[in-house]
This record gives sequence, C-alpha cells and structure tokens, in this order.
Amino acid sequence: MEYMILLNSDESAAPDFAPGSAEFEAMMGEWMAFNAELIEAGNFIGGASLAPTAAATTLHKSPDGNSTTDGPYAETKEQLGGYYIVEAADLDEALAIAARVPIPYGSFEVRPIAFRPEA
Repeated sequence: MEYMILLNSDESAAPDFAPGSAEFEAMMGEWMAFNAELIEAGNFIGGASLAPTAAATTLHKSPDGNSTTDGPYAETKEQLGGYYIVEAADLDEALAIAARVPIPYGSFEVRPIAFRPEA
C-alpha cells in the first residue's frame, strides 16, 4: 500500500547552514543516506523538499472568482517542509519509515493514499 508522509516542522528552528559548508554537507549526507535506504529497500516512490513558506502563494477559489494571497494557507507553528510517498506493507511499516526521517524535531503525518492516477 502507498502512504504519504508529510514532514511538518518549525522553519525558524531549522539549522542555517550555508550550502557547501561542512555542516550542510553532513546534514545532506544524512538525507542522501536515508533516501538511498528507501530506494534500496523498494519503499521509495517519490518525494521532495519544499521551498520556505515565504515563497508560497495561496489560491482561494469561490463561486465569485479566484484570488491569491502571498504565503501559506494557514498561520501555524509548524510548516509543511516536504513529503515522501512510500510503499509499505501496512501503517506500522509506514510509521517506522517516518520515524527514520533525519529531522530531530517536528511532526510527520502518515496517511494512506486512497487513489493515485497512473501516469
């Protein structure tokens, strides 16, 4: 079964490592190792890291017309920073995968995918 893992954390608490620095490379090494493990185990279907919420634009649709606002849809303490789509035997395996995501803080919503059109 396919599951989506939504990665939510406080953007202001994220480390501010400059790309190319030893700290940044170490952090990225953890992510690349995690991704390689998912791929090798056959769990990885897709995923991505999202730009900060300052880059977001929200589209509001209504019968009266559409409008846009800068920023995310909701003001929250945690922001959606990325996602994975994984193949797992059951919810327990999907939760075990989410627990290995290399973020030391935040909350991860794990939800079964009900329908995904074939490409």
